[in-house]
Amino acid sequence: MKKFLPAILFLLGVAVFAGVYFFVIRKDSSTELESEEPVAEIPFEKRPMASLTPTKDGHWLKMVIDGIKIDAVSLDYELLYKVADGRTQGVPGSIKLTGMTKIERELLLGSESSGKFRYDEGVEEGTLTLRFRNDKGKLVGKLSTNFHLQSGTTELTSIDGKFIYTLSSIPKSVHFVTMETFGVTTAPNGTVSVGPYGVFASDTSKYPGEINLANAQRWTGTKWEVVSKLSSDVGIFVVASE
Repeated sequence: MKKFLPAILFLLGVAVFAGVYFFVIRKDSSTELESEEPVAEIPFEKRPMASLTPTKDGHWLKMVIDGIKIDAVSLDYELLYKVADGRTQGVPGSIKLTGMTKIERELLLGSESSGKFRYDEGVEEGTLTLRFRNDKGKLVGKLSTNFHLQSGTTELTSIDGKFIYTLSSIPKSVHFVTMETFGVTTAPNGTVSVGPYGVFASDTSKYPGEINLANAQRWTGTKWEVVSKLSSDVGIFVVASE
């Protein structure tokens, strides 16, 4: 009997682990996935415009959420991104809106402790998620988009591959973020069928390029202009039908 004791203990250990996995670990995972209640889709005309503008070194992203029309008391934001070794890092935050229609935050791609910064290297893509809540904390609206952080290339692309902005040359020491912006602050001419996609640069220079969308419009900051194929600068682009 004694010679079989180690084998028996091993089998008991396996059984205990299996029970913990299926009834505790797996259950907790399922609960976490199902804990966020479903919410109605936010119509385009009520979506704010979101942008992530990188700093020159690419270590920070300036998040701007403009044109908030959703009836909500608070906004939770979550920036998730992958580092060079494949790990996912996050930058969460919560803001009391109290009538605010525009918010700005500087988001660090890294960590800070006692005034010392550690920057995550190799960040190229991630996700920005916004959750709007009422005075009881209930979710009343959710928006999520992927972003692509690039430098040293002429081809700036959205993560879904549907939008491409090709620069005429490779800028030195300039970072770009390409992303869907959820909405726009001023409606374009017609009904939006593609986009809005935004390209945001780490400096204020103009970067002419070619886009892969036909009959597009570009937001200049003050008005919408028609872009046949070549664009005078980066910005926010849509395709809208009359």
